[in-house]
Amino acid sequence: MMLSLSSTDIQLPSPRPHGLAKYRDLTEMARGGNGVLYAAYDQIVGRTVVLKMLLPEHRLDRGFRRRLLREARVTAQLEHPGTVPVHEIGEDEEYGIYYAMKRISGENFFSVLRQLGKGDEKVAAAFPLHRRIEIVRDTCQTLVFAHAAGVIHRDVKPENIWVGNFGEVTLLDWGSAKVWGAPTLDDGRYAVTSTPHNESSHAPPSESASMSKVKHEEHTYELPTLTPANLLIGTPTYMSPEQIANRDIDERSDVFSVGVCLYEAMAVAEPFRGKDRNETFENICMRQPTPPSERSPNQHIPKEADRIVFKAIAKQTASRYQTMRELIADLDELLLIVRQEETE
Repeated sequence: MMLSLSSTDIQLPSPRPHGLAKYRDLTEMARGGNGVLYAAYDQIVGRTVVLKMLLPEHRLDRGFRRRLLREARVTAQLEHPGTVPVHEIGEDEEYGIYYAMKRISGENFFSVLRQLGKGDEKVAAAFPLHRRIEIVRDTCQTLVFAHAAGVIHRDVKPENIWVGNFGEVTLLDWGSAKVWGAPTLDDGRYAVTSTPHNESSHAPPSESASMSKVKHEEHTYELPTLTPANLLIGTPTYMSPEQIANRDIDERSDVFSVGVCLYEAMAVAEPFRGKDRNETFENICMRQPTPPSERSPNQHIPKEADRIVFKAIAKQTASRYQTMRELIADLDELLLIVRQEETE
């Protein structure tokens, strides 16, 4: 006769629940346009997890179901300290497809930068320049692993970078990822539709061409978030020129997005943010931002940082860092300079 788990530990429920039934105390944490996150307690393992599932209006939609399943599987297959472990993928008669993942503590990097932008001295002490560069570097390390596995994130931004209470850095939201060799599951939802600017108007100029300068918006952290372009993948202020033009992308598109994050992490200001989405796209494709060291002189950013940022956010892919490893090597050198200057 086989002993049950509950006969071994009386604290375990009997009979043993399966699927969503094994989770109790579901508490909504956040919701977006497609899905919702719940904190829940796993009665069998005895831990708090996060459950992600679709909003009620999307639970029967085949496209949304396929994308959530794809997101769960891509995240589960990227087993790395910089990604969130997926514990289970399942389906419930009432709630549809869901997946359970580790609950992480801390805050997203965007929240940190927003507080810095507001002059929070406590946050400034906890996140000096070298620490902010380290966070970007750790994100790059996770992307090295993902790129080696044939996965392009496509939505790297501070809001998707989670800074843990013990210094750990986690890259979230792989739902927009491109997987090399895998069939697209977008069902046409993310195909480019007509916009006020055609593709040729967003073609990046030669790096040697004289580019106009970005007219920077002030107090960008107080401005509303720009909505994604109609049916384009990514967040407008962090998209690469090739994403905007809907051209084929590779890991160098993530390099560009990381370069934007690096600029923002150091200068505590967005490099390409315009008054609206179209101006932002024009800035990304046609204009050069003010060097971070000049944009925010109070942050004491070395000139070497300007060179690294501009190489990462070069309009032409051939002019960028060709791999994340190349960018990491320069960030390591930059960190040596910054740490030395901070101790002087």
